[in-house]
Amino acid sequence: MARGTLRIYLGAAPGVGKTYAALDEAHRRAERGTDVVVGFVETHGRPRTTAMLEGLETIPRQIIEYRGGSFTEMDLNAILARHPDVAFVDELAHTNIPGSRHTKRWHDVQDLLAAGIDVISTVNIQHLESLNDVVETITGVPQRETVPDDVVRRADQVELVDMAPEALRRRMAHGNIYTPEKVDAALSNYFRVGNLTALRELALLWLAGKVDDQLDRYRADHGIGGTWETRERVVVALTGGPEGDTLIRRASRIAARSKGADLLAVHVTRSDGLTGADPSALARQRALVESLGGSYHQVIGDDVPTALLDFARAANATQLVLGASRRGRLARMLSPGIGSTTTSLSGPIDVHMVTHAQAWGHRPLPLDEDAAPWPEKPTGTADTAGGTGTTGTTGTTGRTGTAGRARAAGSTRRSGRHLPGRRTALAPRRRIVAMLLTAALLPAVTAGLDATRGTFNQATEMLAYLLVVIVVALVGGFGPALLCAVASSLLLNYFFTAPVAEWRIADGDNVLALLGFVLVASLVSRVVATSARRYEQAVRASAEAATLSVLAGSVLRGEDALPALLAQARETFGMTSVTLLERTDGDQPAGERWRPVMSVHADTAQPGDTGIRTTDTEAGAGAGVEVDAGTEVDIPIRDGLRLTLAGRALPAADRRILTAFAAQAAAALDQHRLRAAAAQAAPIAAADKVRTALLTAVSHDLRTPLAAAGAAINGLREQDLDLTDDERGELLATADESLGKLARLVENLLDMSRLQAGTLSVFPHVTGLDDIVPPALDEIGPQADTVTVRIPDDLPAVLADPALLERVIVNLVANALRYAPADQPPTITASALGHRVELRVIDRGPGIPAAARDDVFQPFQRLGDRDNTTGVGLGLALSRGLTEAMGGTLNPDETPGGGLTMVLSLPTAAVPEPEPEPEPEREP
Repeated sequence: MARGTLRIYLGAAPGVGKTYAALDEAHRRAERGTDVVVGFVETHGRPRTTAMLEGLETIPRQIIEYRGGSFTEMDLNAILARHPDVAFVDELAHTNIPGSRHTKRWHDVQDLLAAGIDVISTVNIQHLESLNDVVETITGVPQRETVPDDVVRRADQVELVDMAPEALRRRMAHGNIYTPEKVDAALSNYFRVGNLTALRELALLWLAGKVDDQLDRYRADHGIGGTWETRERVVVALTGGPEGDTLIRRASRIAARSKGADLLAVHVTRSDGLTGADPSALARQRALVESLGGSYHQVIGDDVPTALLDFARAANATQLVLGASRRGRLARMLSPGIGSTTTSLSGPIDVHMVTHAQAWGHRPLPLDEDAAPWPEKPTGTADTAGGTGTTGTTGTTGRTGTAGRARAAGSTRRSGRHLPGRRTALAPRRRIVAMLLTAALLPAVTAGLDATRGTFNQATEMLAYLLVVIVVALVGGFGPALLCAVASSLLLNYFFTAPVAEWRIADGDNVLALLGFVLVASLVSRVVATSARRYEQAVRASAEAATLSVLAGSVLRGEDALPALLAQARETFGMTSVTLLERTDGDQPAGERWRPVMSVHADTAQPGDTGIRTTDTEAGAGAGVEVDAGTEVDIPIRDGLRLTLAGRALPAADRRILTAFAAQAAAALDQHRLRAAAAQAAPIAAADKVRTALLTAVSHDLRTPLAAAGAAINGLREQDLDLTDDERGELLATADESLGKLARLVENLLDMSRLQAGTLSVFPHVTGLDDIVPPALDEIGPQADTVTVRIPDDLPAVLADPALLERVIVNLVANALRYAPADQPPTITASALGHRVELRVIDRGPGIPAAARDDVFQPFQRLGDRDNTTGVGLGLALSRGLTEAMGGTLNPDETPGGGLTMVLSLPTAAVPEPEPEPEPEREP
């Protein structure tokens, strides 16, 4: 009998729709004529899920007696006896009641599969055994029901039922998941946006691994050996040498740039077992790989490049990291080496050739920190053989390798980023090599032609010497080539032109031939020198364009770019210091005195430090300083402003770019000062706004209670009025209420002033919210009788000032009552999260747009109000200030389904107990 197939619907959290989707699949199969039964389903009272059971045969549950109670479980024997084609079994991770055939429901599913019955089931990501501790860390809720990962991985089909966290929270708020009394607690705890986002990522990553396994099996079954770049896999080749640690860490950084990338290390052992590698070094490197989350592999192969590429293709690798060759130049000339061979055969796999200390360790590093640690290479040269394109580019696909980027970063840290200097057409080293070639090739050619005298005519002999001249011209340029041409003409005259072994020429045609020979050699060398000069000019123009682009971008972005511009100028031109000077006395040009606005010094720069020193010119700190007579470069910008650089003399060509730096520095200085002036004006504008709002609001709020109290007192003082006791009591109550409002207004104003001045006294005590909330509601009055309060009995005590906390709650609840609909009064809930307790005041009113939520905490702000009848707008501003004074936070949040939730968070007085699960054991 064929084994049945298992299809699992995987979800990130309860309520995403796993059971609904599984039942929909059951209906689809039943409509095709398949015999489908429902072995077990848990609807959790959700109407839409219950409706999906209509039209499907449901196997009755068995009743099990346990410890005096009756429980229902799936009737496995009944399903096996019924033997349908497909059985739907909900909640794969469920633990059966003792007395069942198996402990776990997934064991029951295995029996159904073994009987040839196809099974449809569901499971949440938090129930997978390997993720149990991860989920508990994220949510704080331990999961007691788990299923081994291998059971789910061996399923024939796994389908993810996905839903955005915000959509799931809305579904929760609408009552589609939990009953109304559980909604607020669930939204405040397990169903936070952060929790749901993390669980969703876990589900996606786990399923990606499952899909990856399926892809590997498919490729193996169909004999597909090519690389499919469905996921980044970085393979690093190890020889057991000391450079291995560098390669592993570089490969790990490459892998870390791609989410979910794999790191694999491989060592190739020859079939004869003579590896030459240090076993202890390989063991240490293996431990390093595994500590970085990678895996170590060892393969056998006599041809190392082929073995590496075979392993990389089998692992579906996308990138291969090799170390730069440690062989000498002569060895590299005789054989391309493993790196070059691997690169040429890599195909779609990117190859990174990483330099390391062992590759250049035979060359001592320069002691001068301003000197480049590696020889200069023209832009466009690869770090190793087999790479082309920009510096650091390796492999055959043109991707930029990390080795080149790391080298560039290291060079920038030591000596800055310099513009290419104007050099002679060719480096002196190449001229020396050209002279050595002349001394070696001319005697060799002369000896060869002399040994074959009579075989070739004079034209062929001249071509042989001309070839030598061209080679020398290509290497050393015009000067060495001209010298080689003259020497060649003399050798032709002495050894091969009649009369032989004499310096004179008998035939006039030979004279013209020798002169033509010298002329051709001169022209060729001139072309080579011109090409070299044009190349240097192109490189410099490209560097200047890149520098100007960076300058323009920094200013256009509106950044405070002055420090960065000066630092870049110092690095670009290799100077020791760059200073922007401003004249202190603009009306007296004679005996000018200047002071630095901002300066950058190389001697103070450390790794990660710009070395910037600033002088506050607006404050007039310090006297002016005389201009350093030793400053080598001085660029006037405008009247009273100039840029000075010290360190070395600059050629005229560099001054053109430096002038652009100076102009941008002046613009950046103007931006900086305008921004500083705006920042100074902002508090004044804010104070004027507050003052205006205060006068507008207080003018009403003071007049109203004063007028009411005055009218009541005047009525009591009238002798002509015959007032009854009830009327007299009503007037006294009116006066008392009005004066109370006035006292609270004055108290709020005084407290806000103390908060802004930092003189508010706070006396924190250990107190419980259940002792604070009822008095706060009593303070509000009969209007607060409709407020729903849900505070757990086991809620930890908080550390707060009871009087201030009561005032905060009064303000928050009063604000919620003001905007809540009459048929949906506010709700107060509380929960513990870590070492803090959160109190939530929830209303179903119009809510506040996300962009305007911080505005409600501004003093004298009544968001959306059109009059002054609702107070001066101090309630929320004062509440946040009092909360922060007690070491807490007060933040607004959206109520799912519409409305505003004010979240008051305070530190606990003791470590809280773990939170209870929001659902029974079957679902969190």
